[in-house]
This record gives sequence, C-alpha cells and structure tokens, in this order.
Amino acid sequence: MRPTALALVVLLSLGCASAPASRDVTAASSPIGAQPRGSLVIVGGGPRGDAITERFIALAGGPGKAKILVLPMASSLPETGAESVAEWRKHGAAAWSENLTREEAMRPETVRGLDSATGIWFPGGDQVRIMAVLDGTPTAAAIRARYAAGAVVGGTSAGAAVMSTPMLTGDERAPGGVRRDTTQSFITIAREDVVVTNGLGLASGAIIDQHFLRRKRHNRLISIVLEHPNLLAIGIDESTALIVEPGKPWTILGESAAVVYDARRATVTAPGALILGASEIRMHVLPSGSTFDPGTGTAHLP
Repeated sequence: MRPTALALVVLLSLGCASAPASRDVTAASSPIGAQPRGSLVIVGGGPRGDAITERFIALAGGPGKAKILVLPMASSLPETGAESVAEWRKHGAAAWSENLTREEAMRPETVRGLDSATGIWFPGGDQVRIMAVLDGTPTAAAIRARYAAGAVVGGTSAGAAVMSTPMLTGDERAPGGVRRDTTQSFITIAREDVVVTNGLGLASGAIIDQHFLRRKRHNRLISIVLEHPNLLAIGIDESTALIVEPGKPWTILGESAAVVYDARRATVTAPGALILGASEIRMHVLPSGSTFDPGTGTAHLP
C-alpha cells in the first residue's frame, strides 16, 4: 500500500527520535511553522459537561462524522480508555482507544493509524506518563501533523497540561520555600522551583495549568510565567474549557473560568536575582463566554 503524505512526513523523523527529554525545559517550542488548521479544546479537569463534549465533536466533524482517537496513557486505570470511548459514542461520534507504549509510539503502523482521526483526546491522570510515551516519537509528530492539517486535539486535566511546552509536571524543587518548614506544595512564588518538561507544544506561546481555581494553583503559574515572560500563562478551572480555533480569539466555555497572566510587557527581576518579582503583569479572569486575543492581549467579557 502506498504511504499517505502524513506517514511520509512523520516517518522521516523515525531515525532521529530520542528518549524523553529532561524535566528542565527553559524555553517554549513552536513545532508548527504555519498557522495550524486544527483546533484545541483544553479542559481544566472535573466533570466535562455536555456543552464542551458537543463542541469538541462539532470541531471534529459533527455527530455521525467525527472520528475520535482516545489516548489514555496518563491514567494507570485500565478502564479509562473504554470509559472515554463510551462517552464519545454516546454523543454520536465514532471513537476508539489506543493505550500506547513507547515502543508502539515508534512504529510506522501506529503513525498510519492516526490518518483517519478527526479528533484526538487525552483523558486525565499524570501528564508525565503521556510524554514518557510520546516525547520525541513519530507518533507525537503525527499528532502535530494532524492538528496542522485540521484535526481537533483536546484533553482534560493531565490532557490539558500536555498541550503546552514547557509543560508543568506537578513537581517542585523546594516545597515550603527557603524556610522548608512545611510539606505543603507551591506556597511561594519563587525562581527555579516549578519543574517543567516538554509537552506536545500545540498551544504555541502558552503554558497551561489545570484544576486552577479549585486547587488554588496561582503561585506556581505566576512563578513559571515570570521565568518565561514571553509566554501567556493560562490557568483553566474544572468543568471549563479553553477553545483555540484558527484565526479566532480564544474562547472560554463551561461552568467556571480561566485566568490569564500576561507578563509580556512586565518588568521582571533579573535572572540572577534571589527574589522573583515583577511589576505591570496583566491578569484576566475570564468566565464562560469570554474571549481573549493572544496577539493583542485584549479580553472581552460576556
């Protein structure tokens, strides 16, 4: 059988695929040169809700046409893939699950299996598990190629974090800060504390956090955006989605809100300074129905 164009492009990377990168990523990557034709549906975790589910299916072609590949590697629970498939089918989409190993992610037949997918979905769990399988593989390149060609890619919780590079791992280097007097996590705003690694890099120019308001994750997202002020930092709450469509402002959909930190015009303390600080950071709290233009930094409330 003659290989598809997608397979030919991705197979070129087979010989140079490498083991997962270290967790010390210092700059964002932009894996796709041209404007992608696909969309992203990035959910902050918790119950997804019909409105978000139906929006993903619509972007994947609509009921009866959408073909959704579920990649449940974030979860240690064997039933996760089947449960996600059943949910998509209940809403009128064709769906199937592939719980890949790293070896399988290197295979040409896995790459070809993505050709028919109009949507790719990552359920929750641990985002590091996803990238341990995908980082540097032809399958990761194929996911980016499907997105560039027009597929919708999305995920919830860990499946949200994996959309950006750098990707938050959930780990920190110094719990409790310089005092080290507590086991609580992320109670400081500090330099070189938040551990990041490579994600899929689909949300270009951004870094994503999830369960944001419900789990009070402001400190870690502020810390990382001040270390990477060229990025927009988006904290998405549970039951809420950030929708990214080509040529359109970002939109918020769901039951809660997303928070955007924009430090692109801020003054940040020098990299060698002990204290991590900044002035003139812009913050937007965006409930469902809001839009945000990442180019201009302009938000509109519903």
